Amino acid sequence: MNRPVAAYFSMEFGIRPDVKLYAGGLGILAGDYLKGAKDNGYPVVGIGIKWKQGYTDQLVDDTGEAYDTYHNYRYDCMEDTGHRVHVDIRGVRVMCRIWKWTGGEVESFYLLDTDLPENGGPERWITGQLYGWFGEERVAQELVLGAAGVRALEALGIEPDVYHFNEGHAVFAGIELIRREMERGASFKRALAVVRSKTVFTTHTPVIEGNESHPIARLLYMGAGMGLGEKELEHIGGSPFNMTVAALRLSRISNAVADLHRQTANAMWADVYRKSEIIGITNGIHLPTWVDSRMLNADSGNIRDIHAENKRALVDFVRERTGTGLDPERLIIGFSRRAVPYKRSDLIFRDPDFIEPLLRNRTIQLVFSGRAHPLDDNGKEIIANLVRIAGRYPEAVVFLENYDMTIGRILTRGADVWLNNPVRPKEASGTSGMKAAMNGVLNLSVLDGWWPEACRHGENGWQFGDGFQGEDPEEQDRHDMKALHRVLSEMVIPTFYDDPGRWGAMMRRSIEDTRERFSIERMLDEYYGLMYAAG
Repeated sequence: MNRPVAAYFSMEFGIRPDVKLYAGGLGILAGDYLKGAKDNGYPVVGIGIKWKQGYTDQLVDDTGEAYDTYHNYRYDCMEDTGHRVHVDIRGVRVMCRIWKWTGGEVESFYLLDTDLPENGGPERWITGQLYGWFGEERVAQELVLGAAGVRALEALGIEPDVYHFNEGHAVFAGIELIRREMERGASFKRALAVVRSKTVFTTHTPVIEGNESHPIARLLYMGAGMGLGEKELEHIGGSPFNMTVAALRLSRISNAVADLHRQTANAMWADVYRKSEIIGITNGIHLPTWVDSRMLNADSGNIRDIHAENKRALVDFVRERTGTGLDPERLIIGFSRRAVPYKRSDLIFRDPDFIEPLLRNRTIQLVFSGRAHPLDDNGKEIIANLVRIAGRYPEAVVFLENYDMTIGRILTRGADVWLNNPVRPKEASGTSGMKAAMNGVLNLSVLDGWWPEACRHGENGWQFGDGFQGEDPEEQDRHDMKALHRVLSEMVIPTFYDDPGRWGAMMRRSIEDTRERFSIERMLDEYYGLMYAAG
């Protein structure tokens, strides 16, 4: 069977915990995608950036404040291909080196970097820090990913059938492809149609304000127009130029990352004319990376014994990292998220009369982790608040600093319950819940992201809030807090302590209901069947 060759562009890729090319879920998905492609023989080529200092190592100081540290990383899992390409940025020719991943986890993965002696000082730092800047520097980074990425494929002799943009960061690949068609004599309208016929797009961000945009004058100054003028750029991305709008118009078909997110995305972009159809392809995870294989086929009895080992590993990890000794016989709830307000990391604490007795007698124990964007002071205050709460309940609440793949993996294996309470419908997908579910960790979540597709309340986990969406944020918080407390006190806690047999059966059901339906293999099959072969 001849499958189309897909070139997959992403600003971040989470392949290994110690290779700091990722910031969060977008990168983890991209890494799982490449791993799944290798495992299943799909002809996928990954295009990314070799970030000199990665995202950030975000630590917590003695006062509980988060701070960022950066290091110049050197990796032994990449080799220089010897190829160089260039892209013009602010009128300066910037050379880009092409690296190939040789670590073994994935195939056909190439990374660009500008840290070359022939580049000037500012240009060498374009690929310095993932999401390190905004404005002009972000455009410069995206020119390297998109325009230089297309040129890298040509230099390597790779001719993709499909160009796949994972979020809008890769839009300048589409502009570069239009430039090439026009150089061959095509009109702008014809060039756009040709590029659209071989481009697909995955949108992630379910809040309009979170979708990146730039003044067209900035793009022209930066060289991002690549020969196109103001009218052509506005035709593609509007004014200001919205990267998501541009991607929707450059693509023949687009996908949201869960069925609820499909509804949200279509409502968000309803007024954008000439956009591609947005279908729903729910994210999946790479089981060998995230799931204890022993859990997949264990019966309801053995499953608790295997989980007890993973829970003990989590307890040991927490003690090593923080000095806190959690009780492995007591209920442990995990919560690891990007530190942003809509995730509502402190929702469970907002009624002290309810939560304090449960923490004082260690009926429940809570393990938190998360990172804020380095320039997001509000996100860092969220972390500081969690650290303060942990200080008030030192034997029952823990915050693990510097959230990364290692913490995510051990938490989604070792917790008993996975808590998720974003403001609905602002969770695009939420793959950490899938990882937990396949490890027999029971989800306790609002009906957002992927969970509405999987939840069988009281059988494979629990939902709370019944999908309520209020106009008043305070009303929404009160409603969801009360619903969380009710399900926790009336269902989760009694089942854990009083009915271990049922708990084990729920763990088994959680695994059975998710292991295939939310795997990266299913996601890849849908990408190929619904997106890549649709041209």
